[in-house]
Amino acid sequence: MSAGKWPARIAGGAAGLANGLFGGGGGMVFLPILSRWGALSQRKLYATCVGVIFPVCLVSAAVYVWRGGVSLLAALPYLCGGFIGGALGGKLYGRVSTTVLKWLFAAFLFYAGVKYLL
Repeated sequence: MSAGKWPARIAGGAAGLANGLFGGGGGMVFLPILSRWGALSQRKLYATCVGVIFPVCLVSAAVYVWRGGVSLLAALPYLCGGFIGGALGGKLYGRVSTTVLKWLFAAFLFYAGVKYLL
């Protein structure tokens, strides 16, 4: 195991922990860490974050399903909308400037933080 990979492993562990504890949000942890250590362009940064968080979310979801904490019937409308929104976001991804992406992400984080506090 190379010592240079430990920051990435720690970042992945922090993102997975946040995702498992909060039912999501691993990307909010992982994106700032990856932007500091990842040496990726802004476009690749966002795409890589999604690529890493997707399997982390699958693992968290599997644990929730296994423990009986998921109502698939209640989740179904959100999944349908999520698939449509994900496809639309993926198509728009290359057309939106990285500055706008940063501001949208920051606005989402701010909104989510305030919402959780209230």
